[in-house]
Amino acid sequence: MSDVIPQLADFHVQLSATPRGARLGRMLAIEQLRSWGMPLEAPGQIIAELSANAITHGRVPGRDFRLALTLTPGTLLIEVSDTRGDRMPEIRDTGRGLVLVEALADRWGVREGPVPSKVVWAELSLAAGFRVTAIRRA
Repeated sequence: MSDVIPQLADFHVQLSATPRGARLGRMLAIEQLRSWGMPLEAPGQIIAELSANAITHGRVPGRDFRLALTLTPGTLLIEVSDTRGDRMPEIRDTGRGLVLVEALADRWGVREGPVPSKVVWAELSLAAGFRVTAIRRA
């Protein structure tokens, strides 16, 4: 029996680890979600928070961060990777980033990426019967 989950669509972009890069990533991802006919509010907030964390806490001068969206039947996976694999995120009393991600996502976590990176991910379950309206491949 196979554990392979069919992938409907994906999007990924590598960006500078700067506020401008985080804004651009959020804007590009929102436009991609819009083109898929996806709801925007919760994924947009998660993308904004994870990107902000990557450029604030995971930034290494001269190194980029990566934003990826993967759409599978029933799930949207959001992944943000940065090059600070030695600095794992934690929920703190100050700030709202990961508290917000935890509240909006159905599941989230952190995994090691290729050295020296880490990947912070969040999954959103899609409503039953959700259908992608259009898939454009670059």
